[in-house]
Amino acid sequence: MSYENPQIPEGINYSTEHPLKDFAWLLVTVLGATAVMVALLFVLAGYLVRFIPFSTEATLAQPFTSEFTQQAEPGPTQHYLQSLANQLAAAEQLPQGMTITVHYIDDDVVNAFAGLGGHIYLHRGLLAKLPHENALAMVIAHEIAHIKNRDPIVASGRMLTVVVALSCLVGLGDSDLAQGMVTQATSLTALAFSRHQEQRADDDAASALLSHYGHLSGASALFETLQQEAGLELPAFFSSHPGTQQRLGHLAELAQYQSGATVPLPTFFPGQSPSD
Repeated sequence: MSYENPQIPEGINYSTEHPLKDFAWLLVTVLGATAVMVALLFVLAGYLVRFIPFSTEATLAQPFTSEFTQQAEPGPTQHYLQSLANQLAAAEQLPQGMTITVHYIDDDVVNAFAGLGGHIYLHRGLLAKLPHENALAMVIAHEIAHIKNRDPIVASGRMLTVVVALSCLVGLGDSDLAQGMVTQATSLTALAFSRHQEQRADDDAASALLSHYGHLSGASALFETLQQEAGLELPAFFSSHPGTQQRLGHLAELAQYQSGATVPLPTFFPGQSPSD
C-alpha cells in the first residue's frame, strides 16, 4: 500500500458563479418572501379590523377630527348637510350605534371623503360645483356607504399593518422616519379604497337615493361634474376608482328609475345665490 499526497486544485471551496449573481438570487428570494409576507398581512389585517367595534373606531378617530370639531359655531350650510346626511343614513339602514357626523370645510378643494368613526368631510370647492340637492345627496350617500361597509377602518388597518411590518424589516424602530410613516398611514387624506369598494359604495348610494327621493334623477350629475373637473382621465385599470364613464354607464342601466324632479339647493349653499 502506497501513500499519495495529491495536489489540491486552487479554488475548490469557491463557487464558479460570480458573487454578484449569488447575491442577486439571495436578494430576489428575500424580496419575494417579504412581498408574500406583506401581502398576507395586508389581507389578514383587512379581515380582522372589521371586528373592531364602531365605538372603538370612533375613539380612535378623535385625534384626527379635533381640528374640525373645534371650529366656530356651525352655520346654516353645516346644519343643512348634517340634516341631509341623517336622512340618507336612515335610508341606508346603518347598523345600530353607527352615527354619521358631517364636517363642512370652507376651502376651494374639490373633494369629499369618509374618515374613521363615521366622519364625513365635504369641501366647499366640490359643493359649489353641484347643480342640485340630488347630486349632493349622491356625494353624501356614497361616503355614508363607505362608513357602513367599514371601508375607512379597513384601509387604515391595512396601511398601518404594512407600514409597521416594513419598518420592522428595515430596522427603522423608533426613529422619526418610522413615526412619520405611521402618522401618514393613518391620516385622513391617506385613506384609499379599492375599485370594488368604490363600486359597492356607488350601488349603496343609488339605493339610498331611490329610497329617499323615489327616483335617481340627477344622481349622474355628480360624476359629470367630476369628469369636467378632472379633465383627461386615466383608464380605469390604472385607477383605484372605477372610471367616470363606467360609473355613468352603471347609473344609465337604471334608466327606469331616472324619472323625477330634482330638488334645488338652498340659497345660502355654496355656489348658489338668492336669484337662483
